[in-house]
Amino acid sequence: MIRKPRSKRLNNPRIGSALDDLLEEDGLLGEATATAAKRVLAWHIAQEMEKRGMSKTELARRMCTSRAALERLLDPENASVTLSTINRAATALGKCIRLELVDAA
Repeated sequence: MIRKPRSKRLNNPRIGSALDDLLEEDGLLGEATATAAKRVLAWHIAQEMEKRGMSKTELARRMCTSRAALERLLDPENASVTLSTINRAATALGKCIRLELVDAA
């Protein structure tokens, strides 16, 4: 999302505040960001599975976990997934994870 600087938005009465601003005011920005990140992660894992022709059962076996645990990982709404589980999935898919902290906008 390309956002105009706040001062330019305030100069034009037809431009409303950014969604991020609204979510931040309501105290929901962190939760929305985490949910979005989980959805992207689940999508990437599913895409990699499809690319490799790998079933859920096979990925769960390679991760040394249950199919239910894999379903939680692939559920875009379930944010209670550990870094260990994410790392095992990445390794089973021949990938690695990369995390970074960035300055808040």
